[in-house]
Amino acid sequence: MSHKNSQVKPPPNERVLAIGIRADAFTLDDLPPQFSTVEELAAQIERGWADLQAAGIDGEMCEIGMDVDEAEAELRRKFDGRSFGVALIGGGIRNVPENTVLFERIVNVLIDLQPGIRLSFNTHPNNALEALQRWLDR
Repeated sequence: MSHKNSQVKPPPNERVLAIGIRADAFTLDDLPPQFSTVEELAAQIERGWADLQAAGIDGEMCEIGMDVDEAEAELRRKFDGRSFGVALIGGGIRNVPENTVLFERIVNVLIDLQPGIRLSFNTHPNNALEALQRWLDR
C-alpha cells in the first residue's frame, strides 16, 4: 500500500527525521516487551537507523526523552538550519497511552517547524523502511 493515489501533496523533500525515545530514557520496568535490557534496545535503534541508511534513506535520528518540553527543544534543535520532508514517529511514542501528550506535542511542533511535512508510522522497528517508502516512493 502506498500514498500514490492520495490527493495529499508529496513531502517537500526526501530527507527523513526518525523520532524515537532514547534507550536510556527507559527503566527496566518500562522497556518495550521485546527487549530485556536498555543496551539491547539501544543496539536495535542503532541497527534500525543503519539499515535505513544502507537502503539510501537520507536524514537524521532524533532521540528524545519522555519530558515533553525537552523533546520539543530537541526537535527545534534538529530543525535549526535543516529541512525534513518526512518524520517517522516511533511506536514507543505513539502506542503508549502515557505518551499521548508527548506524541501530540511532537506532531504539533513538526507542523510548526516544517509546514507540509509528512508523517510516517511503522508498526515495528523492522518495518520502518516500508513505512517511509509509502511517502518517498510516490
